[in-house]
Amino acid sequence: MNNSTEKYYPTFWQAVNLMVIYIFIQTLVDLPLAIYDYNHGTDWLYQPWLKIPVFLTSTLFILWLGYFYSNLTFKQVFPLKRFHWLTLPAMVIAFAGLQYFLTEINIHFEKILPPPGWFMELFARLFDSDLGVWGGILRIVVIAPIVEEVIFRGVIMSGLSRNYHPAWAIFFSALLFALFHLNPWQFAATFALGLILGWIRIRTGSVLACIAGHATHNGLVFLSVFYYNELRDLALLKPGIISNYWIHLLIFIFGIAMIWYFSKCKVAVKLEK
Repeated sequence: MNNSTEKYYPTFWQAVNLMVIYIFIQTLVDLPLAIYDYNHGTDWLYQPWLKIPVFLTSTLFILWLGYFYSNLTFKQVFPLKRFHWLTLPAMVIAFAGLQYFLTEINIHFEKILPPPGWFMELFARLFDSDLGVWGGILRIVVIAPIVEEVIFRGVIMSGLSRNYHPAWAIFFSALLFALFHLNPWQFAATFALGLILGWIRIRTGSVLACIAGHATHNGLVFLSVFYYNELRDLALLKPGIISNYWIHLLIFIFGIAMIWYFSKCKVAVKLEK
């Protein structure tokens, strides 16, 4: 870890406080609505005219709070740098290989601790929208990656990468990223995703690259859910087959090697302070 006496906002525990505030603000609205819907059979919790203002207000407040206390420039907190365009197909390859292992992790974890029915119903609703499939894509593939990356690989990583060794910054941001999702059945997979996205942030120095990587991952998840019946019979995607482990491992390694090759070698901890 960085031995400098000067600490940049946020440190790990300050980032924890930031996430608690974020979740608390949304819970103030979501919990009463959820209780009311449960008792009256209504659907207020999922009304866009309520959810969108609460979501935008809480998100903008957290982004402003992190930026205000960081004492850094906007570009330092939100490094929207361009990155090599070939990093995009590299991320598609890497996350395609990674997806097989994340699915395997989820399958084995759910065997140990089966999720309750209400949780699976709630998870399924994430992919539903009044706008149909395009509404699901907008929510899962566009909005979620942008919001989560500007928070975790923007505000949070801007402080962590200056306070700690890059490896610790990646670990802490991935841990907070996984905990933030409040989903114990996907904690391991989300943590692994956070590690990769944190490494991309360190490697490229760009939040835009992280958004692209996150969107790629979520897009693959969305396709796997939407085309589940078509994909489940493909031999290459069958779980528990040794040859498939090796094939997807090689795909993942090849994608990571491409990201490494096409990304800049600047380390985020050495960015201008």
